[in-house]
Amino acid sequence: MSASPLRRRAFRRFFLGRSLSLLGDAVVPAALALALLRATGSVSSLALVLGCAMVPKLLLLPVGGVVADRFNARTVAVGTDLVRCGMQLLVGLQLLGSEPSVGLIAAAEVVGGAASAFATPALSPLVTATVGHEDRQRANSLLGTAGSVARLGGPALAGLLIWSAGPGWAFVLDAVTFAASATLLLSIRVAHVPLPKRSFRSDLTEGWTEVRSRDWYWTSLVAHGIWNLTAAVFMVLGPVIAVRSLGGEGSWVAVLQSGSVGVLVGALLAGRLRVRRPVAAGNLAAGLYALPLATLAVPAPAPVVIGAYGVAMAGLGFLGPVWETTLQNTIPEHVLARVVSYDWLMSLGAMPVGYLMAPLASEAWGTGTTLTTSALLVGGSCAATLLVPGVRRFLAATEEERPEPRRDAARDARPVDGKADGRIAR
Repeated sequence: MSASPLRRRAFRRFFLGRSLSLLGDAVVPAALALALLRATGSVSSLALVLGCAMVPKLLLLPVGGVVADRFNARTVAVGTDLVRCGMQLLVGLQLLGSEPSVGLIAAAEVVGGAASAFATPALSPLVTATVGHEDRQRANSLLGTAGSVARLGGPALAGLLIWSAGPGWAFVLDAVTFAASATLLLSIRVAHVPLPKRSFRSDLTEGWTEVRSRDWYWTSLVAHGIWNLTAAVFMVLGPVIAVRSLGGEGSWVAVLQSGSVGVLVGALLAGRLRVRRPVAAGNLAAGLYALPLATLAVPAPAPVVIGAYGVAMAGLGFLGPVWETTLQNTIPEHVLARVVSYDWLMSLGAMPVGYLMAPLASEAWGTGTTLTTSALLVGGSCAATLLVPGVRRFLAATEEERPEPRRDAARDARPVDGKADGRIAR
């Protein structure tokens, strides 16, 4: 087995910066909700601010993919880290004041959401820039593990900060983590070969062509979009059923904690297992989300729902590193950020649809029918990808089976920090 990716200086610094910013981001949701409710007492204010962060990210994701492919991905990541640092610091200072302005906080979230649209597609190219083919699944597993640990520890840290100093300090902490991430990224030397000069529309079209030319990819994206839609349904209807039928608020907290542990376990497994058919295995793992939806539809006893959700989220934790590694080792490097941006666009775009549909469907057909239908949708769509020839035939290439890299200077990566298999710099 090859050495840990953390032995590579460039990846180690990227991983440390990414881990810090993930922890800071995990602290923010609880702090934002409590801060705005304290300041305004209005749920609509919270919805407004959350929407201000999500909408520009969705609209600008394809643009962010083009920018990350055209320019050095490290430069894009540093710039977006600094922008988000400034915006989170502004929100923190507002919340530390006596009369925070909801309008100013919303404007800061708009800018921060737009910056995220450029930062998100740049992450995958940064992994390929700092880690060779043979280590990428372990590297993605480490990043997934860091995200899981942040989700587990973030709420507790948020509670400590809110209780001891106030919610504004959670945003100050997040700003510090973005500054640290930018500093660490600046210390990494990453080569970059620019794309040929073409129109912005041509770059967008090329990215979309890469998506639809691979049947294993776009059909998996449809299944992943349905996963996110049904996950939103679960998150809307789950708390209501937990409070009414599963023993109260504590049972819902236990469900969420089980999910966090499950994602961590799945990410750790992904770092150790090498599957021959990664796309098929990842999609089947995602299909496990049918379990909590089906058990909640009954509803089954609380321990059963809690266990089912943990298993389902372990499937997600496994899918993440396997899917990211598959893309990084398969998609041409000069178009990777654009392809990834379409992936995120479909995934994130499906969730608001689920949030809107869940209460309407529940009122029209009943909660049990809505959840059962969702279970059939996600389980069926993920399993149905195995009917696609490209999914069934997709095999993880060994080092001996991988083709020699092309020598087209306008498209291919160059060694990074003296190491081969570097991704030109998400």
